[in-house]
Order: sequence, then structure tokens, then C-alpha cells
Amino acid sequence: MPTYQFRQAAESFGVDAARYDRTRPPYPVALLERILDATPGRRVLNAGCGTGIEARQLRDLGCDLLVVEPDPRMADFARATGIEVEVAKIEDWEPAGRTFDLVTAGTAWHWIDPLAGAAKAAEVLPPGGRLAPFWHTFKLPDEVVATFAEVFERLVPNSPFAMGRPTPGSPLDGYRAILTAAADGIRAAGGFGEPEQWHVDWERTYTRDEYLDQLPTSGALTRLPAEQLAEISAAVGAGIDRLGGAFTMSYVSVAVTAERL
Repeated sequence: MPTYQFRQAAESFGVDAARYDRTRPPYPVALLERILDATPGRRVLNAGCGTGIEARQLRDLGCDLLVVEPDPRMADFARATGIEVEVAKIEDWEPAGRTFDLVTAGTAWHWIDPLAGAAKAAEVLPPGGRLAPFWHTFKLPDEVVATFAEVFERLVPNSPFAMGRPTPGSPLDGYRAILTAAADGIRAAGGFGEPEQWHVDWERTYTRDEYLDQLPTSGALTRLPAEQLAEISAAVGAGIDRLGGAFTMSYVSVAVTAERL
């Protein structure tokens, strides 16, 4: 089943919007600036904005934003930071004649039907405008994967974490299906040039407490009962302690982008 059809997971992140906003990392400014440099103006439609992490970054870079977010809890948080939000799924949202120079989404486009999303972008973008959803992709160190896999196989056997095993390659490798679906949706919608991928590599070191603070915001865990989540956090924390109390995560932030013809 495509990721965007898992609506319960897609709309579960607002269960703790403040934690999500506090712990999810912002996007590399170099990637955002590259997207904006290839865009004819600064009118931006941000789909699936969540708490507004990337929206605030784009605002700080001089953009005039409208964001569309299906979860009222996340929308309320974003509004409290000064972001203009309309509550809707982007596939159903009505632009009412409004147009934009850029349509984007931060680690959210995989929760959107890629063909319907690209078609909506084609509707609101003039020629020369740009569609550029982007993601954080990440790869845990091999020793961390092995530690976490044991915990999740025991406590949440159906979680994606439970399938984790040390693997070679780039953080992008785990996201190939999502990135391919985004590019295929753009091609199928028509009216765009050939999609490209733009990357920025970076790293972040997490202490035990920092990672455990972020862990409950994972889509695999947002709907778990509190007592089960506490057990997972304790086991993961013990694993990080065995690794010295911290680890470094490799990230590649990537945009799948195309120009409106």
C-alpha cells in the first residue's frame, strides 16, 4: 500500500505537536536557498506544514507563505508562530484563483497522493514556477541499528525499525521508493520538466536524552499506548548508554524538483 494511504499514521503527529516541533531538525539552509534561487519569486505554498518548521525557515529567507495542513492540532501550533494556515488535505484544498511561485513540502509529500499533489501544484504554478518537495533522509550507524532492531523486534515486531539491519550505502537508499513515487507523480501530472534530485549531506550527534525526546515523534510510534512507549524508550536508552551515551546520525536532505513549463 502506498505511504499516503496510511491516513492514521499521516494524521497522528499532532498528538504531541510541541515535542515534534522541538525535536525535529530544521532543513539545511543551502538546500532551501538552492530551491529559492531557482524560483522566480517568493510566493510559496507549503503543503503539509506540520508545526511550521520549514515554513518559518522559508519566512526567514524572505518568502510570503500560505501553508495547508490537514491536522488541526499541528495547524494551531503553526498559527501560534505567525504562519498563515488553512486546514485541508492538499489534494482537496481549493486555491480559489491564487497562484504561487513555489510549491513545497518538508518531509510530508509521501503522505500526499503524488499524482494529485503534483496536479494541484501544476494548477497554482505559472510557467517558470517550481515544485520542490524535500525530505530528511537518515541512516543510523550500524551498531545503533543492531541495538535498536533487537528492541523493536521484541517490543513492536510490526514496526519498520524491527526490520532494521546494518546496511551499506547512502541514507537515500531507504527512501528510494518515496523519491521515485514523487518523481513519477510529477511526470504523470504533466506540465513539468524532468524531475531532478538536489542533495545536501550533513550529520547530527544525538545524546541519549536528545534522541529519546525525538523518538516518540516517529510515525511508527505516535499511536502506541504510553506504557508501551515508555518501555521502548527505556530499552532504546539503555542501548545508547551501551554505545557511550551518544551517537552521530548521517543525514541527506533531498529535494525532488521540477520546473512548471
